[in-house]
Amino acid sequence: MDVVKPLKINTVLITGASSGIGLQLAQDYLALGWHVIACGRSQERLDALALNELVGATLLIFDISQRDQVQQAGQDLAELLAKTDCQLDLVVLNAGSCEYIDDAKAFDDVLFERVVHTNLIAMGYCLGAFLPLMPRGSRIGLMSSSAIYLPFPRAEAYGASKAGVQYLASSLSLDLAKNDIGVSLICPGFVATPLTAKNDFSMPMQVSVQTASKAIRNGLKGGKREIHFPRRFTYLLKLMSFLPAFVWQKMIANDTQAKPLKDKSL
Repeated sequence: MDVVKPLKINTVLITGASSGIGLQLAQDYLALGWHVIACGRSQERLDALALNELVGATLLIFDISQRDQVQQAGQDLAELLAKTDCQLDLVVLNAGSCEYIDDAKAFDDVLFERVVHTNLIAMGYCLGAFLPLMPRGSRIGLMSSSAIYLPFPRAEAYGASKAGVQYLASSLSLDLAKNDIGVSLICPGFVATPLTAKNDFSMPMQVSVQTASKAIRNGLKGGKREIHFPRRFTYLLKLMSFLPAFVWQKMIANDTQAKPLKDKSL
């Protein structure tokens, strides 16, 4: 009698899985039958979301901004993969932060360092810990932003960090080709999450986390190098970027002045 081998279960690691886009991705991949390694810095928050009670979910607790914790997470993950005879098919480095510089003349260098460290340097920590565990044929998604297409007011720290992620993804895609590891740059527009809920300005064409998750999952499945959405918004930004600088600068300035700020308490 022939022994029937069990079907291979795909494994995905997602950072920032305790809220927003990361949480929705974790839930959706679980629903599709994937083994999800949900990463976050708060055991309590992940436990409260009951991710560990869902079949196929494993929690990995660490702070992406702390290199020693990320390195330990990589060691723990290596042991887990060896014990379960799994392989890391997909990694989505989603965790990040967003803070704005309110007065460029009185430039907040501490805020700048904090945002760049969280969104870019910490991503390097994760690459150092997890890339060695990824086999041929796997894929990694790096979370950037549609802010890379056009400069926005107050976004010196956030935009610079996400532009760094863009270059990182482009360079990685060249160097990892020989290892047959795909790289996808993820560039969302405005997505309704706890992070964007803190914004005090208008967010045109905002989409839900469900819409964002679907776009990201479809893009990763299709092997796209750049995943951007919603398309009406991102193509508009790309089109504006081809205009002379004085034109889009005036358009952005007028738009900022014309729309009232949102109440931060909402």
